[in-house]
Amino acid sequence: MERSRLLFVCLGNICRSPAAEGVFLHHLQLRGLEQSFSVDSAGTGNWHAGQPADARMRAAAAGRGIHLPSRARQIVVADLDQFDHILTMDDDNLAAVQAMSRGRRSRAQIRPITQHCRLHRVREVPDPYYGGADGFEGVLDLLEDACTGLLDDLLATGTPWKPSPSER
Repeated sequence: MERSRLLFVCLGNICRSPAAEGVFLHHLQLRGLEQSFSVDSAGTGNWHAGQPADARMRAAAAGRGIHLPSRARQIVVADLDQFDHILTMDDDNLAAVQAMSRGRRSRAQIRPITQHCRLHRVREVPDPYYGGADGFEGVLDLLEDACTGLLDDLLATGTPWKPSPSER
C-alpha cells in the first residue's frame, strides 16, 4: 500500500508552509510514523524558489527541537494529482489552489490546515514575515495545534499506510 502524501501551502514557502512541514515531520518522528507519510511544502508564488525557510522561522522552530529541511518551491498543477491532501495556510492560498484545480478532477483534498486545530479557533495562519519574533512563535503554536489535530484525524480515518514488518 502507498504512503499518504501531504503538501502544505503558503504564499512564498519560506515561513508558514515549511514550518507546517517541519512540525508535521517532527510529530511523525515522535510517534514512529515517518514511513507512513510523504510530506512536502510549496508556495503559490515563486519569489523564493530554492531558498531555505526564513532564518527567523528556522530559529523559532529549532528552539522547539524542530528541523525545517525544505527548500522553497512553487506549487504546480501536477501536485494536485501527486498529493492526497493539500493544506493551505490562509484564504488566499486556498483560493489559489482551488483555482488551479478548477475544471479538472484531482486526487488531492484541498482544505485549510486550521480545520484541524483543537485549541485555537482561527480561520487562517497569519503570515509572520513582516513582524517580530513573537509572530513566528505564534505561528508555530498554531501549527503545533493544527498538525497534531491533522495527524490524529488522519490516523482516526485510517489514511496512512502501515508498513509491513518486512518494510520496517
